[in-house]
Amino acid sequence: MTTRLRVVGLCGGIGAGKSTVARLLAERGATVIDVDGIGRDVLTQDNVRDAVVVEFGDGVLDDEGHVDRGALAALVFGDRSPQSRSRLSDLEAISHPAINKELARRLDALTGEMRPDQTPRQTTDRHHLVVLDMAVLVESDLGRLPGGRGYTEVVVVEAGREARLERLVGRGMTVGDATARMASQVGDAERRAVADHVVVNDGDEAQLAGEVDRLFDRLAAGSVTSEERPAPGRCTPDD
Repeated sequence: MTTRLRVVGLCGGIGAGKSTVARLLAERGATVIDVDGIGRDVLTQDNVRDAVVVEFGDGVLDDEGHVDRGALAALVFGDRSPQSRSRLSDLEAISHPAINKELARRLDALTGEMRPDQTPRQTTDRHHLVVLDMAVLVESDLGRLPGGRGYTEVVVVEAGREARLERLVGRGMTVGDATARMASQVGDAERRAVADHVVVNDGDEAQLAGEVDRLFDRLAAGSVTSEERPAPGRCTPDD
């Protein structure tokens, strides 16, 4: 019998510390799949790149003919106007099916790799913890795969607005750009509405590590499979 996967969706607003939580979970033995990284990778696929050009024009290509993610982001994250939200939806309609296809391939590969005679540290009662690290969970169908093979639980990382802005500016973003990116995402209330676990990241990394220790212990205990419960519900910014 093949070991089952316990698949968890991890999300949080930009600057909340989602990627740090993902790294800490990986250090504790979870397999983390960078869904945002897959989103960047699929833009290099010929069919996805060509569809993006048809939708957004040659102006989103760099001098070598690759998708310029900065130029594309300027179109879809420029402001909160209905036009920008529509442009973001247009991009997601192209990229999200390709991302989910790659996610399904990776999860299938992990299922085949994890045999019942293996006893890795993160496996309890023949389940293996997999974390889907994604910026867009609540407002999209990313990670919601056919047959219930996607995530079955949601972890939300939260931090105060000022802390998030400080982190984003520290990464080199302007206050205006950081504010626009934050405004383009759903708010804490929408994310919390579908959360099974909430991690608050308003302190230093030592405090966060303690939170992640407790989270990992909960996720590593017991067995949850896609057959036992559906993925949490989905919200949209206008709900």
